[in-house]
Amino acid sequence: MIYCVEDDNSIRELMLYTLRASGFEAEGFGDGAALFHALGGTPPQLILLDIMLPGMDGIEILKSLRADPALARIPVIMASARGTEYDKVMSLDLGADDYLAKPFGMMEMVSRIRAVLRRTSPQAPAAMLRLGGLRMDPQAHTVYAGEGRVELTLKEFELLRLFLEHPGRVFTRDQLLTRIWSADYLGETRTVDVHIGTLRTKLGACGNYIRTVRGVGYRMEVEP
Repeated sequence: MIYCVEDDNSIRELMLYTLRASGFEAEGFGDGAALFHALGGTPPQLILLDIMLPGMDGIEILKSLRADPALARIPVIMASARGTEYDKVMSLDLGADDYLAKPFGMMEMVSRIRAVLRRTSPQAPAAMLRLGGLRMDPQAHTVYAGEGRVELTLKEFELLRLFLEHPGRVFTRDQLLTRIWSADYLGETRTVDVHIGTLRTKLGACGNYIRTVRGVGYRMEVEP
């Protein structure tokens, strides 16, 4: 769950839409009071916090977060339209994990969030992934379809891993482009179709697990 604290309704809704389209759960708040009320429940993975807010500003909120032992370890990315070096230095000195200067692109926001989460999330050993006749060892970077080992490119491996981690879930082509090719990729959805085709071929009979959902995208499941 990502919390976005932004008092401009249109910007906040765009941020939430982009995060949800990128596979995150996200909730938005217009001020610090609403944020701290929500923090009384399950804490989020990360807070994206604007500096210019009504009432308690972002710097004050960050200070309060870092002073509370129950909230101090939540990653925080600060955002400000001021664009001054002082705001950036102050935020980072107070314990912010990153800083975005407005106006920023939505894909840059997603990329920064993912980078911070990679740095701050505890890294547990990746478990073996299985579905039907498929087996993937993410640590060893190996894939087996039936008894035979399958050699995949990096993007094919990442596509298959995403499907195996979310069996039955439908991914749109745009979601796959964002997740696998990153925010900086200037490609088109045809790229996804080509990679899905080669992945199906390499997996042999197990390639049939990847189903086309007409007008939407793809999902992976085993026939009952």
